[in-house]
Amino acid sequence: MSTRTHRRLLPVLLLALFFLALPVHAADAKSKVYVILWFDTEDYILPASDDAALKVADFLTKEKIRATFKVVGEKARTLEKRKRDDVIAALKKHEIGYHSNYHSVQPSPAMYLNNLGWDEGVAEFDRREKPGFDDVKRIFGVAPSCYGQPGSSWGPQSYGAMRKWGMEVYLDAGSHVRLDEKPYYYCGILNLYRLAYTLRADLNNPKALGEAEEKFVAAHKALLAEGGGVVSIFYHPCEFVHKEFWDGANFKHGANPPRDQWKLPKAKTEEESKVSYQVFEDYIRFIERFPDVKFITASEAGKLYKDKARNRKVTKEDLKAIAGAVKEDVNFQKHDGYTLSPSEVFFLLNRCLMEQEGKKAEIIVLENSPYGPSSTSPTFTEAVTADWSQLTRTAADVDDFLAKHERIPGTVWLGSVAVPPEAYLRGIAQVVAGLLDGKDPPKTVEFQPAKLATVKNVADDDPKLWGWVIFPPGFHAPALMELAKRQAWTLKPAVLDKPGE
Repeated sequence: MSTRTHRRLLPVLLLALFFLALPVHAADAKSKVYVILWFDTEDYILPASDDAALKVADFLTKEKIRATFKVVGEKARTLEKRKRDDVIAALKKHEIGYHSNYHSVQPSPAMYLNNLGWDEGVAEFDRREKPGFDDVKRIFGVAPSCYGQPGSSWGPQSYGAMRKWGMEVYLDAGSHVRLDEKPYYYCGILNLYRLAYTLRADLNNPKALGEAEEKFVAAHKALLAEGGGVVSIFYHPCEFVHKEFWDGANFKHGANPPRDQWKLPKAKTEEESKVSYQVFEDYIRFIERFPDVKFITASEAGKLYKDKARNRKVTKEDLKAIAGAVKEDVNFQKHDGYTLSPSEVFFLLNRCLMEQEGKKAEIIVLENSPYGPSSTSPTFTEAVTADWSQLTRTAADVDDFLAKHERIPGTVWLGSVAVPPEAYLRGIAQVVAGLLDGKDPPKTVEFQPAKLATVKNVADDDPKLWGWVIFPPGFHAPALMELAKRQAWTLKPAVLDKPGE
């Protein structure tokens, strides 16, 4: 039997072995593995990358697969200038996302956001990146459904701008924030970011395709055992036609040459590109053979992982459970069919205390997810006490702060005494729990030290976070990651909406 024949039989054999290993009842299960296939469509220097995007999009259209093409603003404008209406039309058959305005022209997002606070950073991200968003929307005729950063140039302020733009999904790969390597909500936005199963087949090594297929089989089996989940697969159209990335050839290590000095990256031969396309097509067709696999786009992922806490009518019984779950380690909460971030718990319990003082609490609507603090919190090592009058005045003040600033205060003032929001939440949770059980308001309330447990899911500043070749040597962003840790108040798991549930 020839090597070529072996190669054709391998996917069939892998599938057969996989299904033989499944429990008898698994074939009837409704669980699915959702594959989100996305392309960072960014190279506006090498003209051949236009044809690569066209070829990939056309192949997927013929396979009846809709991918997500995250388009750089300058790439969209370049396609327009080159009159590549054929490429634009081909990509429009898929879902369009956004991948920054200029991608690698210095400074990239993490660099200009690093020393900015929350409000200033959101405004600056909007100033620099919104023009590209608007051009992608104009050229493709649809608002981009998602955003993902160029390289590892991530910054938390981008989420604030995304919410202003009406964008609900962050789609990329990186290590800045994670939550059990599954989809999660951060800053009120669904993140498909640090996932356990972020897979690729090596486009330059057809001999390694079998290994890539085996990894997909293992991911598929593991996700079905969990009741379903997401596999993230990403490429760049330019990968099919180049030997080095377009930006590495021009903007490496902080370089920022004028446009008339930009160089074309080294290109693959026609035969090398043919091999890359074949590997990709074989890989996708292999995945298609699984009956319980479904390809999805970013917006479809947003529907599958819809935040069921948003606009939820939270009842008195709900509030009892929420208050009772607050501990010294302030964390997200999992309830029946929905999850709450620490910031949402904070809002709900403070509103309950402020509006009804617990005794008339019937329903509170959670309309939005508050951001985390934009400022540092006071050091707090010993318990403090406040009387009931002061607590009710503070609760009203905090509720007004939440309404005006849409975020958790970095400091909660009990008169002249400053306490961190974690300690305040721990204290009012005990009070609300008692009030909802019919107890009288206490004369005094003690506030003890507490800590935000979700901070552990946000990376410390480390050179490994900023390993992208475009950054200047030695770049790091401690202030940026400290701000990201404060936004850990917004972190919570995303719940998959399973069929039949």
